[in-house]
Amino acid sequence: MVKERQPTLASMLSSPRSRDGVDPSRVLTMLLAGGAGERLFPLTRTHSKPMVSFGGLYRLVDIPLSNCINSGLRRIYILTQHKALSLNRHIRHAWNILSPELGEFIDVLSPTRRMRDTWYLGTADAIYQNLPSIEDEGLPYVLILSADHVYKMDYRQMLEWHLHQRADVTVATTQIHPSEAGRFGIVSVGRDYRISGIEEKPQHDQPDRSTFNPDACSASMGIYLFSTRVLLEALRADAEDDTSHHDFAQNILPRLIPTQRVVAYDFVDENKKDVRYWRDVGTLDAYYEANMDLVSVNPVFNLYDAGWPMHMAPPRLPPAKFVFADPTRSGTAVDSLVSPGCIISGGRVVNSILSPGVRVNSYSEVLNSILLDNVQIGRHSRIRRAIVAPGVILPERSVIGFDPEADRNAGHLVTTSGIVIVDGTDSSGSISSALADLSTALGV
Repeated sequence: MVKERQPTLASMLSSPRSRDGVDPSRVLTMLLAGGAGERLFPLTRTHSKPMVSFGGLYRLVDIPLSNCINSGLRRIYILTQHKALSLNRHIRHAWNILSPELGEFIDVLSPTRRMRDTWYLGTADAIYQNLPSIEDEGLPYVLILSADHVYKMDYRQMLEWHLHQRADVTVATTQIHPSEAGRFGIVSVGRDYRISGIEEKPQHDQPDRSTFNPDACSASMGIYLFSTRVLLEALRADAEDDTSHHDFAQNILPRLIPTQRVVAYDFVDENKKDVRYWRDVGTLDAYYEANMDLVSVNPVFNLYDAGWPMHMAPPRLPPAKFVFADPTRSGTAVDSLVSPGCIISGGRVVNSILSPGVRVNSYSEVLNSILLDNVQIGRHSRIRRAIVAPGVILPERSVIGFDPEADRNAGHLVTTSGIVIVDGTDSSGSISSALADLSTALGV
């Protein structure tokens, strides 16, 4: 990570209107949440990528939505596509918090094929197929976000920058070490902050250095703020191009850079730590690492920051429970996040995340792992560096994460970094992935 001095800009205020007159009510937010999440499979077997659990209690979609609410953005469309039922329900139940009487909303837009007789063909096409909704709102600015990144950002500061720079398009960037450039789209930025080009994942040792910090590179965060007129014209032109991939990074921005004022905005992290925190959790290894970041003693991404809260829907479950008070089989969890409804029944949990309804039975040990909703760990089991999918019931004496070859032979996926993904196949080869009976899970 690159250490740098954070720019001093207006801090978050409780009112949607900041002190300098920047008015977030003039911004329409389009949140792209239709990703199938193939690289997160099998965690996306039954849910879309934005509905994958994060930090025990949250869903990935809760993070950008929390940033929106904290930034005073209260006109939000969520664009869905793949396996959208659970996401639709989550938005309806967890995010029914705004006032329609004041023109505020968080609404789901499913593909309706109003503009063409296809599903969404790319990020730009997803926005294009919902042009009537943008035009109906009649707002001067459109903010486009992705639902699968982990970060804290006050979008009002990006709007302020957009207005100050008299920009047509503003692209949010974050500073990364040059050695990491091959994983990102690297933005070339002039002294006037105007973008001259974007190089996708450069595979050479001379990526363009950042105007904001010559020791770093500026990587695109996939966050775009458009003046609405420019966006509509660009999307209509792109829709008529049969050779286009209908993607913002590949098609829309390269066409606009020569003719419009497209500027870079340097990310200001609301975590307010020495390093900036932004994670793309598009792979299983990245997902694991981002979750493990949360259990450190002083995490960079702080879930406990009352000044920039992460909103979610608390489960209707009793408090977590730890039994027994027996030196030979005490239930303990240290350096871990334990959600409501969990029971540590004589087992030991270290440096792990337990989602709601998890049970760890006697004499078992869970190390450096993520147990998703309603997982049950049988007695005398040993689990290390694993992600256990929702509802999995592991039998007694299961051993996972100690022998990669044995894990593969048992039918588990082992990632390139050695994380074991348990998706319902136990060590004996039988399928045990039916959802755990919660009433059983809450007994001792």
